Amino acid sequence: MTEQITESIYRIMIPLTNSPLKELNSYFIRGSSYDLLVDTGYRTQECREALQAGLEELGSDPARRNVLLTHLHTDHTALATEVTPADRTIWIGETDLEWLKKKFECMGQNVFFQRLLEEGFPPSVKDALVKADDSANAMIPKMTTQFCGVRNGYRFQLEMITLEVIEVPGHTPGNLMLWVPEERIMFTGDHVLFDISPNIITWDGMEDSLGSYLTSLRECRKYDVRLALPGHRNSGNYLQRIGELLAHHGQRLDEIQEIVWKNPGRTAYEITGCMTWRIRARNWEEFPNSQKWFATGECLAHLDHLVCQKRIKKEWSGHLWRYFPHQDDRI
Repeated sequence: MTEQITESIYRIMIPLTNSPLKELNSYFIRGSSYDLLVDTGYRTQECREALQAGLEELGSDPARRNVLLTHLHTDHTALATEVTPADRTIWIGETDLEWLKKKFECMGQNVFFQRLLEEGFPPSVKDALVKADDSANAMIPKMTTQFCGVRNGYRFQLEMITLEVIEVPGHTPGNLMLWVPEERIMFTGDHVLFDISPNIITWDGMEDSLGSYLTSLRECRKYDVRLALPGHRNSGNYLQRIGELLAHHGQRLDEIQEIVWKNPGRTAYEITGCMTWRIRARNWEEFPNSQKWFATGECLAHLDHLVCQKRIKKEWSGHLWRYFPHQDDRI
């Protein structure tokens, strides 16, 4: 249930049943005046019991416990208000805090679904997703005054370590990593994962979320990381993995550009169906609806980047956005 990483850092493994992520790594850090819990899991009984069991095993006193969230996704945030007393603090990146507030106003999801429809996503699939969506029951039940935004460079001074906030937008608009310079440890959250590739989708208000992610990846190579602590599954070679992720997205961009070149005028939904995916489905039609949602979002992030790089262009036609190669495009 728990694993000691250093004298003051522990990992609590939280199962994510029926999710391709498999488990969440929640990290508990002992401090002098307070303790810090990094990420929490879904607001489900399974996650709740695993997290509470881990905290009890570590002898964590709720009265000393603050929470730090690497980003706004529900698997990282949902139990935050349950494991902190009302007089303690829940930190999250300032930008993601604003997005959480919008999510409670039901703005962010509606904007994204509207974008999907304009990109060729079938209304019937969208309606089925909305009907089956149970995220409201799994997310933070409400925003409280406990939530506090943090910026790039903010430092948490704990008893034996310093935790420095690094903003790495891309996976979410206000995604964070956490750097421990004394021990050369990096909490990578979902910015750098080792067994799977972080899901990068388009975000309203971000012209080029993939471009932001790739820039963040390149900038993070300057850190001499001895040990990377990811948000999911296992660790690995930090610099090597960054290189692999950059290469992966480079290949994805080339693949999508070639699809557009060979099939001009297709929508993002149609282009997504032409891409190669590691999933147990014989064809695009057999993809589960939820995976079609994630896949189309990822395709859109790559299309946005290609448009920004002027490698392809998009045109409004027949009430849908369609994608075309530039005349000087060459594959």
